[in-house]
Amino acid sequence: MAKRDYYEVLGVGKNATPEELKKAYRKLALQYHPDRNPGDKEAEEKFKEAAEAYDVLSDPDKKARYDQYGHAGVDGNYGAQGMSMDDIFSQFGSLFGDLFGGRGFGGFSGFGGFGGGAEGPRAVQKGSNLRIKVKLTLEEIDQGVEKKIKVNKFVPCKSCNGTGDQGGVTETCSHCHGRGIVTETRRSILGMMQTQKQCPYCGGSGKTVKNKCHDCHGDGIVKSEEIITINIPAGVSDGMQLAQRGQGNAAPRGGINGDLIIVVEEQPHELFERQENNLYYNAFITIAEAALGALIEIPTLRGKVRVKIDQGTPSGKVLRLKGKGLPSVNGYGRGDLLVQVNVWVPKSVNKEEKAILEELSKHPNFQPNPTKQERGFFDKMKDLFN
Repeated sequence: MAKRDYYEVLGVGKNATPEELKKAYRKLALQYHPDRNPGDKEAEEKFKEAAEAYDVLSDPDKKARYDQYGHAGVDGNYGAQGMSMDDIFSQFGSLFGDLFGGRGFGGFSGFGGFGGGAEGPRAVQKGSNLRIKVKLTLEEIDQGVEKKIKVNKFVPCKSCNGTGDQGGVTETCSHCHGRGIVTETRRSILGMMQTQKQCPYCGGSGKTVKNKCHDCHGDGIVKSEEIITINIPAGVSDGMQLAQRGQGNAAPRGGINGDLIIVVEEQPHELFERQENNLYYNAFITIAEAALGALIEIPTLRGKVRVKIDQGTPSGKVLRLKGKGLPSVNGYGRGDLLVQVNVWVPKSVNKEEKAILEELSKHPNFQPNPTKQERGFFDKMKDLFN
C-alpha cells in the first residue's frame, strides 16, 4: 500500500510549528502506544507510521525535500517503518516520559488527559488528492523536466470567497465549538477512554452556513480547469509517485488543499533497456572489427562516445561505460551503460565473399581453439538462470 501523506498522518497543516508537530506526534503515540494496545498489530503500525512522519517533518532538511518531492524526496530505505520499537523509543526518547514503565510520554496527565477539551486546536480539513499519470522519455528522466499540465479540480468559490455563505459570513458551529471535531467518552478495562471524530454537523470545518451560496451550494468549492507546472526530478522510475504539495482539490469551506499525486509512466526507448539506474545497449560489429579491433561510436542519452574494441573481441562481451546510465533520484551518483558487443554474421554471401571466407577458414588462426575459460558454457548458463 502507498504511504499516507505525513501531514495527514499527524493531522497538521504544512506550516505547523515544531511545537505543533511535537504535540501532534505525542498525542498519536499515546493513542497507539504498544503497551496500551498489547497484541494489536494495526495499532503498532500506526505507532510506527506516526514516528516515521515525525522523523521526517521534524527535520528541516528532510521536510524541505518531502515538501518538494513527497515520499520520493526522502530515502525510501529509511524511516520508522523499518525500525524496531526499541529504535523508536531510543530515537525519540527525549519526548517520552515515565508512563508505561519508562516508555511513556511526559507532559500528559495520564489517560484522562487524552483528547483535550473544547479549547484544543481545530481539526485540520484537507481537500482530496488528485492523481495523474505523466509520460516521460529516458532523456527527460536523465535530466529532470518541467511540464505544464491541465487539470480539472475543486477550487475555492469566488462568489463567496470559499466560505459557502452567500454573504461571506459564517458562524462557529455550536456542536463542536469551532473545533471541527467532537469527543466521545467510553469505559474500557484501562478506565475512561476518549476518542475524537469529525463533527457531523459542520463536516469538520468548525463553521456553519446560513445563506448557502448559489454557485457552490454552500460547499465553498467549485470545479475549475487549471494549468499546473510540475517539476520532475532526474532519476525517477516507472510507477514512482511524486506529490505536488497543495495542488490538489481545495477543502470545503477552508482548510488546506489536497496534493497532486504524479505517477511516472516511463516510455520505452528505441535503443536502451533500463534496469534500475543502469542502461543496456546492443552494439553490432563486423567480423573484421572483432578480429582486428576498432573504434566504434556508442550512443548515450547525452550524445555519442567512441569506444575501443580490442583485437579478438568475442561476440557477447560486455563493456561497462561508468557513469553513462541514469542518475539516482536521491542524488547518489549515476548508473552505468552496459554495452553488449555482438559480431554480425551475414545471413547470405555472394560468390566472391564465399571464396574469401573459404580461404580464411583454411588458416589455423581461424580454426576454433577455445580456452578453458571460453569453454565454460555451463557455468555461464548457471549464472544466467540464477
